[in-house]
Amino acid sequence: MNFKKLYIHKVILLLSFFSLHACAIDRVKTKNYGGATVEVHKDIPYGPDSAHKFDVYTRDGLNNAPVIFMVHGGAWKMGDKESKSVIQNKIERWLPAGFVFISINYRLLPRASDPVQQAEDVRNALITAQQQASNWGANPEKFILMGHSAGAHLVGLVSSSVGQHVRLGGKRWLGSALLDSAVLDVPSVMNQRHYGFYDDAFGKDSSFWIEASPYHQLKADAPPLLITCSSSRKGACSQANAFSAKANSLGVRASVVSKDLSHKEMNEDLGDNNDYTVKVESFLSSLDTNTKSAISNQSAITEEEPKKGLIRRWIDKRRASE
Repeated sequence: MNFKKLYIHKVILLLSFFSLHACAIDRVKTKNYGGATVEVHKDIPYGPDSAHKFDVYTRDGLNNAPVIFMVHGGAWKMGDKESKSVIQNKIERWLPAGFVFISINYRLLPRASDPVQQAEDVRNALITAQQQASNWGANPEKFILMGHSAGAHLVGLVSSSVGQHVRLGGKRWLGSALLDSAVLDVPSVMNQRHYGFYDDAFGKDSSFWIEASPYHQLKADAPPLLITCSSSRKGACSQANAFSAKANSLGVRASVVSKDLSHKEMNEDLGDNNDYTVKVESFLSSLDTNTKSAISNQSAITEEEPKKGLIRRWIDKRRASE
């Protein structure tokens, strides 16, 4: 691991040990960016509930920067914006490249009444982040939405119509990446044998299934879409391919990346040195000249790193820092 990536990792570790006050800014000076300052803006509010918060990871010297806007998963009833599997590899990869990274919380079930209300939280967080983007050196119209699992379902709902988002006060964004959601067509899932937590999220009202289904809400004004899926996870890739096919039929650019990774790895491994990251970055590069430039500034992935246990990774990082 290079010094730049190691330093960002240390920033994340520091934040995991220290509780910061609302809206606090943690500034870390580092020579690895030629004297640049890494800034972490914690718990920025976007609504009245205590869960309506997001964190912003940025650095000085950025102007008109693209933004990764990340929505965590957790079966709609758990998860957190600071989870290492949600942020670590992504920040280590894309913050040095020149992206701003935002990770959000939203009301979880049963605090939120249902996933549609949670999608409204995501949209409100996006509107607030776009309104404040210039504060962090970011461009409000160069956002890329990204979500994993339940977060991917919520991003799918928000991304079903850019026009609706604009009418509610938001700005257009570049595209959306849905990471391994097996619930893009809600009625299809609910009419088959399924996990019990789907009942907790979607209930028994078939009309609500339609309202909460990204597949059924998808409109022709949706942004470009990337849907990733675990080929070892039942239903994930069939849902991804059906969603992509419908998007294409509406004239929306959409593609699927299938990888032989676990559901957890489809989130955790993104940003690491692997072919999965290469394929996602190919999508990011296709969206805009700013994202293409940022990706091209990042070190190229030439060889996939073997998976390592926690102890092995810790030893390697210690050696790299010596």
